[in-house]
Amino acid sequence: MKPVTKMGAVVLVLFTIGVFISPVKSLDNGLALKPTMGWLHWERFMCNVDCDTDPNNCISENLYMQMADVMVTEGWKEAGYEYVCIDDCWPSHQRDAKGRLQADPKRFPRGIKKLADYVHSKGLKLGIYADLGTFTCGGFPGSMGYYDIDAQTFADWGVDLLKFDGCYMKWTLLGEGYTNMSIALNQTGRSILYSCEWPLYEWPHHQPDYAAIRKACNHWRNFADVYDSWDSVKTILDWTADHQDVIVPAAGPGGWNDPDMLVIGNFGLSHAQQESQMALWAIMASPLLMSNDLRDICPRSKQLLQNTRIIAISQDPLGRQGYRTAKVDSFEVWERHLSGGRLALAVMNKQEIGGPRGFPLTLATLPSWKICHPQCNVTQVLPSYKELGVQTLLSKLVVVVNPSGTALLTVTPI
Repeated sequence: MKPVTKMGAVVLVLFTIGVFISPVKSLDNGLALKPTMGWLHWERFMCNVDCDTDPNNCISENLYMQMADVMVTEGWKEAGYEYVCIDDCWPSHQRDAKGRLQADPKRFPRGIKKLADYVHSKGLKLGIYADLGTFTCGGFPGSMGYYDIDAQTFADWGVDLLKFDGCYMKWTLLGEGYTNMSIALNQTGRSILYSCEWPLYEWPHHQPDYAAIRKACNHWRNFADVYDSWDSVKTILDWTADHQDVIVPAAGPGGWNDPDMLVIGNFGLSHAQQESQMALWAIMASPLLMSNDLRDICPRSKQLLQNTRIIAISQDPLGRQGYRTAKVDSFEVWERHLSGGRLALAVMNKQEIGGPRGFPLTLATLPSWKICHPQCNVTQVLPSYKELGVQTLLSKLVVVVNPSGTALLTVTPI
């Protein structure tokens, strides 16, 4: 439903969505009751297996041990980031004599079990990657025909999260395959968070069955891989908003939509754009899985990723995913309902020219501003922390937003 009203000479498009129903039944493994937080190697380190010429950045046990060390010593664990996740390109190209996956012996000489023990000794959890089909996307052995063996292998190693990709698999078999691996993981008796890519591979053919996906998976990728670019982040946000009527009702404690990794602290986003990604990922109740080099990260990016007020929005116990509610004058407004009757608002300036612009918070631009009857307290979280004080329906409050940046606010009714 998209009613259109006039605001001066500007068209205001408002969006409503049926998100106030209880989510469908979730995977009952007691995990991901809040969006997952951690670090994942793929976007930053990709499939770099050349440890001879690039030993500090290749996919090896040293990379994950170093990230685990930094997560503890530099405040990441304290901020809530708990998973250290291996992506593709870790295995040997051959299974062992018993049909089990095995780590590349040169790059992981002590094996995954020893790596898991090391990560656990830091109070963190280890994630690993596998693929539903005959090969991984990087050409390493897939799990097709080995779901039970691979699930038990991961459990024996002490793995805490499985990212399960969908390359080299007939799309009509995706549902069966993802469900079977979910069953296999649960039968191991170990708590292993299950990250799927089921809908990503089904959308090109038909609308996925999110009730079935939520019963099998703890979170699920819907759309293309994120790149270290603002165009990539915008495309993911646009796709999410265009499909929010379908995907938002599926999200909630135990199962989340995954728009892919945070690329904050890399090379492609300005500081304003990094703030936009962090703010919108929190509004969308997305997993916060960083893909960057925590050993060498800009202090401002680190401060953003560890911002306790943003993380509190992400991890809000009500567990409702936010969604886009308005588009006006090259601004977008996204909202997320929080516990205690509170509201989180993200006002994103889509204009990529000129300077900062003001956006008025009024009933005309923001129907949910009715939360401020009779009064509310407004806190600005981004681009800087600021208490904006007590407001009413008739207040003339304007937030200033940089080009491609986002103002993130919380509104508490009084």
